[in-house]
Amino acid sequence: MKRALVSVYEKNDKLLNFVSFLDKKGYQIVSTGGTYQFFVKKGVSNLIKVYDLTSFPEILDGRVKTIHPNIYAGILANRSVEQHMKLIHSQNIHLIDMVLVNFYPFFQKMDKNSIDINSIIEFIDIGGPSMLRAAAKNFLHVTAIIDYNDYQFVQSEIEHYGSPSLKLRKKLAGKVFNFTSAYDSAISQYLLDDQFPMYLHSSYKKKMNLRYGENPHQKAAYYVNTIHKGSMQNFIQLHGRRLSLNNLRDMDIAWKVVSQFSEPACCTVKHSTPCGVALGKNIIEAFQKTYYADTISSFGGILAVNVPITKELAKEINHIFLEAVLSPSYETDVLNILKIKKNIRIISISEPISNQLEYVQIDGGILVQESDSFFPYEENYKIVTKKKFSNQELQSLFFAQKVVKYVKSNAIVVAKGTQTLGISGGQTNRIWAARQAIERALEKSKEGLVLVSDAFFPFRDVVDESARSGGIRAILQPGGSIRDEESVKACDDHGIAMAFTGKRHFKH
Repeated sequence: MKRALVSVYEKNDKLLNFVSFLDKKGYQIVSTGGTYQFFVKKGVSNLIKVYDLTSFPEILDGRVKTIHPNIYAGILANRSVEQHMKLIHSQNIHLIDMVLVNFYPFFQKMDKNSIDINSIIEFIDIGGPSMLRAAAKNFLHVTAIIDYNDYQFVQSEIEHYGSPSLKLRKKLAGKVFNFTSAYDSAISQYLLDDQFPMYLHSSYKKKMNLRYGENPHQKAAYYVNTIHKGSMQNFIQLHGRRLSLNNLRDMDIAWKVVSQFSEPACCTVKHSTPCGVALGKNIIEAFQKTYYADTISSFGGILAVNVPITKELAKEINHIFLEAVLSPSYETDVLNILKIKKNIRIISISEPISNQLEYVQIDGGILVQESDSFFPYEENYKIVTKKKFSNQELQSLFFAQKVVKYVKSNAIVVAKGTQTLGISGGQTNRIWAARQAIERALEKSKEGLVLVSDAFFPFRDVVDESARSGGIRAILQPGGSIRDEESVKACDDHGIAMAFTGKRHFKH
């Protein structure tokens, strides 16, 4: 007689239908505690308790139910080894051919701040993972099931072949170890509470397959962290074709930029770089200033706003080509306006930014660092020139500082008021980035400009370039160069105000 050991936390109709199928196919169902009672009530006939195999009761408030030699020998016995089978028969141990388990919901419970350490410890499953790992190890003879989506595949093969194929058992075994490693990782990180542990084994779950990777010939998928939350975990796509890897990267940056502001804010991102950012007294003004900042680069980009999208804004958006639009919400009938463009991705997103760590994969390794949290420059900057900032210049500099940290190094942002007019990054030297940003800004305005840099000026050339423009009146930079005094003198020579923040914001 074939036996299936079923012990689950989550009991539902899918489980009942599958176990009823096994019952009809002659499987003896071996079960524990609440799972056994569930099957009794649902009329599963060929049903026995684990106790009937072990002759040992559940103890320690259910902590020990299945941890017993009769259970593990029944799972782990290699049917092709004669000595194993002789021992099984001599000890009157019953073979177990299938193990179906889902665990205590540690992932879900650890999210609840109200649950105390003593309570959450009870959701660390011991017997379930142990039985599944045993079954997965012995996949040559035993079927291990962790995912309810696999019931249909197992059922189909039993119908057609009498038992699950070796190919399927091997795949299911791999899924078991894939899940148990993620489960153990979540528990480890919860208990360890160390940003940089000796072994890195973050736990992620696949959210979706992507349209493609950086290029159409590259396959890609999106995984979300099972432990740490983030704004990009719970967004909802309301319309448009499937997302690509590039879409998600740009969406992440666009949302991070606008989330920094309490005023209506708009940001367009292209190739992982902000190309226009602005604040406004309303979202229409913020959008118009953003688009005006760089009408060329925003073509085919990602647009994010931090307030609901209105009908008026939706009509404005429809005049340009965008890959995706992100907003916390959409006013009535706005979706119908935006959906006129059938491919545009419409995203509803409202979760705050909560990044704690950033990861960069290199060949054969992975780099981990703390996220670059914004430093409160309003309280921590030092004016180093004879000329001081006006209140308007300060507002503009602090606005641009929140943008420059998301621009690839070397990064320069030129702004007027709360509107970027020139953004340049990814250059191999700072003077090139400065020239490009200043040149773009001067196409829009020739006065009242401020300049912010993500890192110090190695020479006075950036200040001299700023002075030649005639429009830049204030500069904010980290300072820290051995030639800082040269830059300070250049500012004094040209009548430009400058301050040091003491904080660099490289984004390689």
